[in-house]
Amino acid sequence: MLVWIIDEEWTDYDLENEYLPKVFENVDIRISNYNYEEDLKEFGYKADAILAQVYAEIPRSTIENLENCKVISTYGGGYDRIDLDACKEKGIRVTNIQGYCAEDLADYTLAAIYHFNKKIQYYANTCLENVKAGKWGSLVIEKPTHRLSEENLVIVGFGAIGKAIADKVKGTGINIYAVDEFLSETEIEKYGVKKLDWEEGFKMADYISVNLKGIDANKNKISMNEFKLMKNTASIINTSRGKVINESDLIEAVRSKEIAGAIVDVITNEPPNGDEEIFLEKNILVTPHISYISIESMKALKEFALGNLEAVLKGEEPRDPVI
Repeated sequence: MLVWIIDEEWTDYDLENEYLPKVFENVDIRISNYNYEEDLKEFGYKADAILAQVYAEIPRSTIENLENCKVISTYGGGYDRIDLDACKEKGIRVTNIQGYCAEDLADYTLAAIYHFNKKIQYYANTCLENVKAGKWGSLVIEKPTHRLSEENLVIVGFGAIGKAIADKVKGTGINIYAVDEFLSETEIEKYGVKKLDWEEGFKMADYISVNLKGIDANKNKISMNEFKLMKNTASIINTSRGKVINESDLIEAVRSKEIAGAIVDVITNEPPNGDEEIFLEKNILVTPHISYISIESMKALKEFALGNLEAVLKGEEPRDPVI
């Protein structure tokens, strides 16, 4: 049996090398980077299963060359770079992973909220300058912020991650609301959260946490229309997918002070080439898609991906089916 790993994120495959021989006899594990065309011709076409990083492009041209493949198991939630129609035609199952990093994304979101509210980095960076100017204490505050207990967090997309964020931030006393077109008011209120409609949510928010699915239907779901609804003191946090926010509109909204700022762990072009305009806006902080990472989440990520692969190859239903 041949298991083909397509990845450029990691160098450590100890778990794969330990796990797979325990569940399959005579398993051969091969590893390729994203430029795998020669490997496809040499051995990849014979793969019984593929473990793919979410950034790996697996187009129709690749899928049509796979002779034995039963499953493509992704290392993460994204699967938009896999041609699903071609997989359906070949009878190849595709799996992703859900719910393995909800706590980590909630931690990141809470850290972002505190960043905006307390401005620790800003005051630390300007501290010496203010001291030399004779400013200390309240003299350095241009505009005080409210306590978190007087502010509103609106979670856009109240799935597993949205619920984890609500649970994580409750201890701050912040007022928590959710916008979700697929859940009723009763379902949302079970979690101690009030439901708002789309426009009301953006109008009320001091912080928006974007937790929408990265599907085509959500492309540019949040654009200048939404930014114009927001307070000019409000900020937005995105840990879902870059494409759900119109990036040009976000940059313009921050530059024109329609909103105060943004922290995004995802952008439209990933991995970026470094020329993206979003990196140039000082009031938009971009982190390199790391909000989901912890020792615990990475272990779960690999275990679930391997479990999905194993289930399909054994004729069982995987934990996280896409098709």
